[in-house]
Amino acid sequence: MCCTLNVLVYLLVISHFVVEIACRVEFTNVKCNSVDKEFSDFEYCFLKSVNRTYKYLSLKVNLFQVPVTNVSTKFGLYKRFSGYKPFLYNLTVDACKYLKHQKSFPVVSYFYGNFKDFSNMNHSCPYDHDLIVDKLTIEQINNRFSKLLAFPEGDYMVESHFLAYGINRAVVKVYFTLS
Repeated sequence: MCCTLNVLVYLLVISHFVVEIACRVEFTNVKCNSVDKEFSDFEYCFLKSVNRTYKYLSLKVNLFQVPVTNVSTKFGLYKRFSGYKPFLYNLTVDACKYLKHQKSFPVVSYFYGNFKDFSNMNHSCPYDHDLIVDKLTIEQINNRFSKLLAFPEGDYMVESHFLAYGINRAVVKVYFTLS
């Protein structure tokens, strides 16, 4: 009995130092909708699964009325509880102002950091070109959602509304699972 108890205590102590809990993010879907097709439209919007461990997101928005000098983004994080319910964040940001003063908006910087290195949306207004997010890998998201700022396990959706001149022009919904 004493030896068994010592072995159990030893295993518990070792497992405390050896076992590392690893969270994993996985894209499950992406939906892109152009609300005003005379202003902009999506050329493509998809998830691509290259193999079991490499999956990425790509999208391209064609802008038809350039230059765009007034852009706002309304985004929210939703968690699935019998349907998607608001979870932690629901913000509206003047994108032109944010891109000039990024340190003033830390929560927005956290979400923008997920895709800024994979995008051509890395400058302030005006936008006189199509907008692209190219091959946003799951590893980038995994690092930010599980290591930088830990989120509880579950199904999530990030919904973004892109407004130009105060009018909703496009909606992008990115679905993912954190396990």
